Amino acid sequence: MSECMIKIVLIDDTNDAVETFKESLRRWNPNENFDIIKCTNFSNALNEIKKVNPDVVFLKSRKIAQKELNFIDSLPKKEFHLIISLVVGYGDWNPVRLTDLPLTGRTENTNLTYQSVDKINISADGKVYFLNRSDVIYLKSDKSYTTIFLSRKRKIVASKTLKEIQKKFIFPEFYRVHNSYVINLNHIVEYNRGLSELTLSDGTVVSVSRRKKNQLLEILQLERKS
Repeated sequence: MSECMIKIVLIDDTNDAVETFKESLRRWNPNENFDIIKCTNFSNALNEIKKVNPDVVFLKSRKIAQKELNFIDSLPKKEFHLIISLVVGYGDWNPVRLTDLPLTGRTENTNLTYQSVDKINISADGKVYFLNRSDVIYLKSDKSYTTIFLSRKRKIVASKTLKEIQKKFIFPEFYRVHNSYVINLNHIVEYNRGLSELTLSDGTVVSVSRRKKNQLLEILQLERKS
């Protein structure tokens, strides 16, 4: 169990927001402790952010309009992650795996992350690619470059480290199983317990590090070998 209490400001005007949010967080962050403060409007949220210095601010919204932009512009210059989750209609949303974020006390960097419904934007080769999450099979590190492997045998090479590129892949289906690999959990087709290896939908075999093995088994709801 982590000794670090992650302070969260949640901006959501639904009645059962906190319990739903906690349930989702526990699923993807089983070893973390949370202190969640719910705010139903931007004014209250700004006051709480200034007062408690949160690690992460979650905002659920159906669109990015002027009031959302004004809120972002008015945020204090503090070290925290702002994650905006766009939802369609009254659908629920999936929070990120917080252990994949460099939170306050674990890094000196401040990060503003925009989480859309399905698209991930990647800059490479002088272009900006908008990728469907379901098309991304895995990411592979190659020193200062990262190769993104997609369905239909496509790939994109970005001139950034895997650590930098991973900040774009904040969705819960993406998991770093090894220093060199981030995989899409939805593309796993086989797990070899003896070798601690995953086979992905394109036939790629990826090793799982010892440090990541137990948490991966929990996520996949697999029993550990006695």
